[in-house]
Amino acid sequence: MVDTHCHIDMYDDPLKVARECEEKGIITIGMTSLPSHFEVGYQHLLTFKKVRLALGMHPLFAEEHSKEFQMFCENLWRTSYVGEIGLDFSVEGLPTKEIQLDSFKKILAILAPQKKIISLHSRRAEKAVLEELIRYNIENAIFHWYTGPGSLVEQILNHGCFFSINTAMIASKNGQAIIKRIPLNRILTETDGPFIKKNGRPVKPDDVSLVESYLSKIHGLSHPSVSKQIKDNFLGMIKDISHS
Repeated sequence: MVDTHCHIDMYDDPLKVARECEEKGIITIGMTSLPSHFEVGYQHLLTFKKVRLALGMHPLFAEEHSKEFQMFCENLWRTSYVGEIGLDFSVEGLPTKEIQLDSFKKILAILAPQKKIISLHSRRAEKAVLEELIRYNIENAIFHWYTGPGSLVEQILNHGCFFSINTAMIASKNGQAIIKRIPLNRILTETDGPFIKKNGRPVKPDDVSLVESYLSKIHGLSHPSVSKQIKDNFLGMIKDISHS
């Protein structure tokens, strides 16, 4: 199983979650919201083989971006994964729209010549995020928990991007409609744990099996074959990454 977007550092016991992933063989990419968060967690995961930490600059933390930007640059060499980054033009994020745009463009300019896997936040800003990816010719990008217009999905696919699917998406009509537009070879799985709840508890990386089951049902394929396809999709993304 593969969880491409999980906020391990936000669980009550992050190391317990990481150890569970290691024991179960679940490839897990831990998102961070700021470079300072990455620095705190990085040392704790150095000995893990299945768990990696991504370097993030979350759009909803935009007011912290300017003072942490140098830290982002200094830590970029430590990981092949960048996330969570992006734009948020919802009511919550709109007040810092210009800061977000400035920060996002600076980050993409740095990432453009490098080979990194990027997990993107794009709430109410899907078109703007895609436009910047195209502008900076960014590949190996994943639209995490996409909730935007279905009409934009094809354009995102045409640019070579992937979509990561979680349990909230398979439980909503909008999410299901979006999933139907995405070919299986461009889908990855995620939990966005612990922010999504399942049966009253925060989801954990092994809950990606629920997404795999849903995909196997709608595609008429066996669960193992879907699980293999998802893993192959991920391995295909990292094949050109120098260190993972």
